[in-house]
Amino acid sequence: MTQSLFDLTGKVALVTGSTRGIGKSVAEELARAGARVAVSSRKAEACEALRVQFESRGWPVIAQPCNVSRQEDLARLVERVQAAWGGIDIAVANAAANPYYGPLADLPDEAFDKVFANNVKSVLWLAKLTLPAMAARGGGSFIVTGSIAGLVANTVIGSYGISKAASHHLVRNLAAEWGPKKVRVNAIAPGLIRTDFARALWEDDTLRAAREAATPLRRLGEPRDIGGVAVFLASEAAAFVTGQTIVADGGVTIL
Repeated sequence: MTQSLFDLTGKVALVTGSTRGIGKSVAEELARAGARVAVSSRKAEACEALRVQFESRGWPVIAQPCNVSRQEDLARLVERVQAAWGGIDIAVANAAANPYYGPLADLPDEAFDKVFANNVKSVLWLAKLTLPAMAARGGGSFIVTGSIAGLVANTVIGSYGISKAASHHLVRNLAAEWGPKKVRVNAIAPGLIRTDFARALWEDDTLRAAREAATPLRRLGEPRDIGGVAVFLASEAAAFVTGQTIVADGGVTIL
C-alpha cells in the first residue's frame, strides 16, 4: 500500500511557541500525521499541561520551556530533542512577539528591538541550530510562521509587519542556501486568526464584522486552518516547494 504524501510517521518535529493558538494547532496536526513532536513556550506550566494532553492521546511528546529570545534556551531545547530522538526533521519557528499597538511614529526603541529579537533573530538562531543536522540526515523542512502583515501595510501593527516581511525574506535566503542539501524552507502567512495573540484585532464586534465582510470566505481563520498548511509543508506533499510564503487568509489579500 502506497504511503500517504501527508504521512509524517517516523519524523521528529520541533515547534516553538506551541502551547496555544497557531503553534498548538501546528503541533497537534503534526502529531496527528504521525510525527513525534517537541513543544515549547516560555511558561513551564503551559508546557506541562500540553505534555499531559499529548500523552493522553498516545502522541510521543517532549515539552520544555524556552524563551526564543535567549539563544541558550533554544540550544538546550534542540539538544534535548536531538539526544532523545536522534535528530530533527521538521522545525517550526512559530514563537513571536508584538508588544506595541499603534503608529510607527510613537514606537519605542525597546519595543522595536524586542519584536526583531523574537521574530527575526530567533528564527535565524533556530535555523543555525537545526538546518546543518537536517542536511546531514538527508533533508528536512523548516517552517516559519509569518503574517499577511508582512505583505500589506497596517497602521497599528507596523513593527510586527516589518519583522514578518524580514522573516519572509529570511526564508527565501535560507531556501536558496540549503536547497542543494535537500532542506526545504517555507513560511506561512496567516490572516486574522482567532487566537489570544490577535485578540485585540477580533474581539471588538465592529472590527470583527468589518473584517469578516472584507474576507471572501466571510469568516475569521481558526488555528487549525494553519495547522493543516504546516502538515503540507512538512510532508512529502510539498517535496518540490521551497522558498515560498503560503498565504492562508480567507482571501483578504486578493482584493
